[in-house]
Formats: sequence, C-alpha cells, structure tokens
Amino acid sequence: MLVHSVNNKPGMEVASLSDVGCLRENNEDSCLYWEPLEDADFRRKGRLAIIADGMGGYEGGQEASRLAVETVREIYDAVVREDPRPALLEAFEMAHREIQSYAVQHPEFYGMGTTCTALVVKERELYFAHVGDSRLYLVRGSNISRLTRDHSYVGRLVETGIVRPEDAEKHPQRHILTSALGAGIDVVVECPEQGIALQESDCLLLCTDGLWGVVNDQELYAASQETPQQCCEALVKLALKRGGPDNVTLQVLRVSES
Repeated sequence: MLVHSVNNKPGMEVASLSDVGCLRENNEDSCLYWEPLEDADFRRKGRLAIIADGMGGYEGGQEASRLAVETVREIYDAVVREDPRPALLEAFEMAHREIQSYAVQHPEFYGMGTTCTALVVKERELYFAHVGDSRLYLVRGSNISRLTRDHSYVGRLVETGIVRPEDAEKHPQRHILTSALGAGIDVVVECPEQGIALQESDCLLLCTDGLWGVVNDQELYAASQETPQQCCEALVKLALKRGGPDNVTLQVLRVSES
C-alpha cells in the first residue's frame, strides 16, 4: 500500500491514499491536490484539494470522477477571482456540463455521474464546495466535526428526523444520491458563504463513502492524531479489514507552521 505524500509549500502537511477495496474490479474514485507554483498565484489562489466518487458502470464512474477533479482544478486555476467561493462554483458548474457532454458523446456511459468535494485553503481560511455523499471533516483539538451534509435519500431522512443519524450509515438505501455532478439538468452545489478560520494543527479529512461507510467518526478522529501519511494508511487498512465493500479514498491535510 503506497501513501502519496505531497511535496507542497510550507504551512500544510498533505497525504492521500486510494484503494480499489476487496469487492470491486476497478477504482471509480479520484482525488487531487494542487497549488500554484508561482508565489503570487499561490497567494491569490491558495491550496486546492478534491475528492470524487464516480458512478455509472464499469468505466463510466471512473471517467466521471476523473473529469470532475481535472475540470475543477483547471477552471479554479483559470478563473480570476479574489474570493475562492465563486471560482469553486464556476468550476463545479463546468464539471457538471463536461460530464454531461462526455455522456452524450459516449452513449454507453449514459447515467454517469460523480460526487465531488473540493476545499480551498487560502491564508489559513477554509472554503469548500460539495455535491453528493463524499465527506469533509475538520478535526480540531479533541473534536471531529463533519462540515458537509450527505446529498442522499437517507441524508434527507436524517434531516427530517425520520432516520436517526446513528442508523443512517447502515441503512440499505444510504447510497442513493439526490445530487451528483453530471446528473439532472442543473446541479445544486453546497458552498457556504463564509470561510472557516483554521488554526495550527487543525486536520482536514476528505473521504469517499467507502471509508465512512465502515469506519466511524471516533475512529477517524483517533487516526487523525498521527501524521497524514500514517492516518491514510491506518484508515484504509481498517476499511479493508472490515470487508472493503467499496473503493476507499481519502486525503488528509494538517495545518502546520508557515
């Protein structure tokens, strides 16, 4: 198992790991970490991390998640905005259209789509955009909090009080999404208007449902106390030990001294 550690600019430790799991034949997850090379661009854009979990058949899901992370990175880099939020929204909208266009050109991939969660850290301020049921967690001190909500049928049941949160992750219909890039005419992107001020030692954890579906929040928190590389390795091993029913992908970023 190879953990990918990023040789990035000072101020953030970054690592990621993706595994096909124990039951799938191919990996439909994608993840990416990006930061501009030039210091002036870095100050303007900050750091970008993306994770996506595709759907739509043997190759359709793989293509959808790849298109999502590549398009979001390209558009976020190209859009000239001081505020990361409109740049993220424009990037998600373009990714939505690109996936739909690809499906038209390749009818065998009809129905392809993907979750997508992207975060930007700019001057220790966190911004994010999100569609689907991949997740973003913030670990600070002794607490872990989920910053995203699941755009899923069961997520909606939890919000209305029909299903208890502790029962949601075992619900047989938990994988039915209500929103995804590439699905439907328009896509509604979750993108909070206000950034979140980060503190030194804060840990950000992006993951697909192949991880959170078999590993609980307390276990995510415990692993996050290690280095990002060790955290990735420990959590993927734990997911595989529990049967690895889906692809498992996570990306861990820890705020360090600038």
